Amino acid sequence: MLRRCLCVWVAFSVLSVAAQAATIIHAGRVIDGRNDEPRGKTSIVVEDGRITKLVDGFMAPQAGDKVISLADHTVMPGLMDMHTHLQSQHSKDSYTERFFMDQADYALRSTVYARKTLMAGFTTVRDLGDNGVNSIALRKAINEGWVIGPRIYTSGKSIATTGGHADPTNSLRGDYKRDPGPLEGVINGPDDARKAVRQRYKDGADLIKITATGGVLSLATNGQNPQFTNEELKAIVETAHDYGMIVAVHAHGTEGMKRAVLAGVDSIEHGTFMTDEIIGLMKQRGTYFVPTNLAGEWVAEQAKKPGYFPEVVRPKAASMGPVIKDTFRKAHAAGVKIAFGTDTGVSPHGENAREFELMVEGGMPPMKAIQSATLVASQLLKIEDKLGTLEPQKLADIVAVKGNPLTDIKAMHDVVFVMKEGVVFKSP
Repeated sequence: MLRRCLCVWVAFSVLSVAAQAATIIHAGRVIDGRNDEPRGKTSIVVEDGRITKLVDGFMAPQAGDKVISLADHTVMPGLMDMHTHLQSQHSKDSYTERFFMDQADYALRSTVYARKTLMAGFTTVRDLGDNGVNSIALRKAINEGWVIGPRIYTSGKSIATTGGHADPTNSLRGDYKRDPGPLEGVINGPDDARKAVRQRYKDGADLIKITATGGVLSLATNGQNPQFTNEELKAIVETAHDYGMIVAVHAHGTEGMKRAVLAGVDSIEHGTFMTDEIIGLMKQRGTYFVPTNLAGEWVAEQAKKPGYFPEVVRPKAASMGPVIKDTFRKAHAAGVKIAFGTDTGVSPHGENAREFELMVEGGMPPMKAIQSATLVASQLLKIEDKLGTLEPQKLADIVAVKGNPLTDIKAMHDVVFVMKEGVVFKSP
């Protein structure tokens, strides 16, 4: 009996020590996501998946604590990409693979892209448009710990109009060119619009993504025309907000973009032909801009390769891609709220950090570029109480890079440490 009691006491003591143990990160330089100046040597204390305190200098551990030395690195909050597509990665075969890929194929392949994204330092992403179920299943698999990847906020299937960008039957031969409806994310009229939003909610989506104008990579001639009526946009925004969902809007052309902003959407993605009038409306209404400079650069480069894009796509990619960078420069200079987003899945997964370089080239200071992928992104997602900064009680999403990205933004490519909710996935 005595032996049994002793064993129980020892086991309880071990569990108590384990419960009290902390992880202490010794950081040489800290970008906390909120302040415009970095901190020097700092200890970041993590317990039970959350940050409990930040202390100047390198504090000594107590018994059982684990110390992670990042004394030669720059430490910052886990990065957030507000525009990704984890289901796919564009190639010259992208337009035909849907005839040869089953849903299980897409799902398994997306786990590879998810892992690359996390290893690149992006612990949270918005997935803005897939076949309707893949990103929702991937989100579950990551949350359950079945696979490794970032925290996902997903729109599920994008909402389009008949023949519009994200109509899944575009360009198919006649007997495949069926008439999809709200279940598949294709609407015509306000009632369809409301039903499509409610269907995304039923599917388990976190937010709504609509394609308010034509697109670059869709097999249609016009990449700019408005594709929703004012009434349809109003119905989508009102219904989404009723369900606590934000609305992200793919928009290249001016008129469709203006209609979306006036309807009260939360973010404009791409914004290629954004005018001064639209910039003024976005500032007035607090609309976020997710620029996706990387996608613009990437499609413009691929358009130079003979035969890479179908002929209906190539001139759009060549003409519209380079404009995005100029739009970013103008919007940033005007003071529009800018959240980091790449449209990765167009460009290769894991190369998201190239967007930081393009933002700095467009006139944004390195610190502001990093904040666009931390604090500002968390504000767009309405999760600032949980993520986006290194502060007590926030979830312990923490990454580190070699060097100093404030003097050389290319350092953002060299992520050597990744922690998500207190779990280390990558370490130097």
